[in-house]
Amino acid sequence: QGRVATVAVHTMEFHRPVTVGDLVSSFARIEKVGSSSVTVRVEVYAQRPGVCVKVTEAVIVYVAVDGEGRRRPLPVHEPSFVSVYG
Repeated sequence: QGRVATVAVHTMEFHRPVTVGDLVSSFARIEKVGSSSVTVRVEVYAQRPGVCVKVTEAVIVYVAVDGEGRRRPLPVHEPSFVSVYG
């Protein structure tokens, strides 16, 4: 419900390279919600013939910002699940 800015990348690890022909999938999970920030863990996997391997993972912190770029509080609402497929 508004803009966010990346304020920190706590960790970022590159485990394996992504190669031509890999099917790449990214998964994100909210780890912490503060009054104006959200900490998200992202994992990226590559599917190759006969195997699926984790290629990258990161922990990223975003902060909600207003139109002037100043920190703003996050809206308060019940957790829900959103499908990226509609």
